[in-house]
Amino acid sequence: MRLGIFSDVHGNYEALTAVIERYSSASIDGYYCLGDTVGYGGSPNECCDIVRELTSGTVLGNHDAAVAGRMDYDYYYEAARQALDAHAHALAPENLEWLRSLPYSLSVPEAEVGLCHGTPARVEAFDYIFAPEQAQECLSMFDRLSTLTVIGHSHLCKVFRLGRDHVEELPPIDFVVEPGYKYIVSDGSVGQPRDYDNRASYTIYDSEARLFEFHRVAYDIELAAQKILRANLDRNFAHRLFVGV
Repeated sequence: MRLGIFSDVHGNYEALTAVIERYSSASIDGYYCLGDTVGYGGSPNECCDIVRELTSGTVLGNHDAAVAGRMDYDYYYEAARQALDAHAHALAPENLEWLRSLPYSLSVPEAEVGLCHGTPARVEAFDYIFAPEQAQECLSMFDRLSTLTVIGHSHLCKVFRLGRDHVEELPPIDFVVEPGYKYIVSDGSVGQPRDYDNRASYTIYDSEARLFEFHRVAYDIELAAQKILRANLDRNFAHRLFVGV
């Protein structure tokens, strides 16, 4: 089974469509989104329409939760709150209802894969995992973890391999899932990469080969940035697309 797993689209239509075009030649059996379809970008409705239609499952991200009225806005700084307000007013009723219905986590049992936005230790808290110390918290739930858990939220590509009593960070490159370990993988961001690589990030997992792949694709950043500015959102949301941070 080949899964197309992506995250953190953040209203970036140009990045999302570039990713989907690449996926179209990859023989994907099912698509899954790890949340934050909205927030920051200039095309929230268009992105929600695509993700709703494309995916076999999507989990709730923190920006989705805020726009849908499922969490307190105090979590965000002022510019982010303004973007969330703008998206909440711009979204079609069916897209708002979709965000309100999203689960905090999903599993794909036939592939031994778990999906959530932040740490699987507290899926409703949207806490980050971007360092081994944060992944160590999941050791207490080792037996309950899926063989592979894929998360978003940090906008970084990260790989953590868990034994029963230790965690090691691996390079964020293609790898084979080995027996006896559990893995927590952060799959980067489609629409707002923050690892100084401005290309959209997306991933593929082949459960038969047990191969996890990281991919990047260039997209029309200029157009995506123009849409943010035309929507009167914070200029930094546009500028950071060019830098990838």
